[in-house]
Amino acid sequence: MSDSGFGQYGDVEVKLKSSGSSRVAYINLDNINKANALNAQLIENLRCIFDELAQDEMLRAVVLGGNGKGFSAGADISIMQSLDAAGGRNFITGLHRLIHSIRSLPVPVIGKLHGYCFGGALEMAAACDFRIGEVGLIIGMPEVKVGIPSVIEAALLPNLIGWGKTREMLLTGANFNGSDAYEMGFLQKIVSLDEMDDAIEAWLSHILDSGALAVRSQKALMAKWEEMKLSEAIVEGIEHFSRAYETDEPAQLMARRLK
Repeated sequence: MSDSGFGQYGDVEVKLKSSGSSRVAYINLDNINKANALNAQLIENLRCIFDELAQDEMLRAVVLGGNGKGFSAGADISIMQSLDAAGGRNFITGLHRLIHSIRSLPVPVIGKLHGYCFGGALEMAAACDFRIGEVGLIIGMPEVKVGIPSVIEAALLPNLIGWGKTREMLLTGANFNGSDAYEMGFLQKIVSLDEMDDAIEAWLSHILDSGALAVRSQKALMAKWEEMKLSEAIVEGIEHFSRAYETDEPAQLMARRLK
């Protein structure tokens, strides 16, 4: 892939790589002097980036990571400490809007986790379609240790790691290492730090070798499955399958396989 764009949006770095009619976005939190801690401006900048990328028909995937020593330490405690009830509501609502934008992006989002990933940052990672971590990764949901509950997209965790591990994580505020994160199902891959890029590129290779419309349809369908009964999910799947044949993508890709 050729480089086709780079931008710095406050404490968020965006790099676009294009090849033909396909584009991949590499997004990195870049608030390294504060361990990529999440403040209101960074959250809003990142949400706007994801909302803009959602309109890009050439986009095939996004890789979300962090510069410096870790992915993110989570919400900036120095800011959280001074909030009142109304400020707390505004802050957490803004974070939810960001995570919703990540989760609803029409193409796969890969979470690239190294160093540390705590609190709201772990919820951002949970909203990614799949996650890779390095062996030195530490994750945790420490909110109860600073007097607040884990909320918003912490509700994604039971489906990812089960209710027992979710209760352990949220009720104790304890940290877990990379191997723990992989064994509980939070990570789909765990590799050494210097192997992360190659492992991500292998995932991207598979995505780019698949039908662009099919991948978007599959992600949208799976999002619906989460809210549907099995019988409803099957009916919805039939609709998505039928609509695929309203395009020429199946014919083109099947012909390629038959060569």
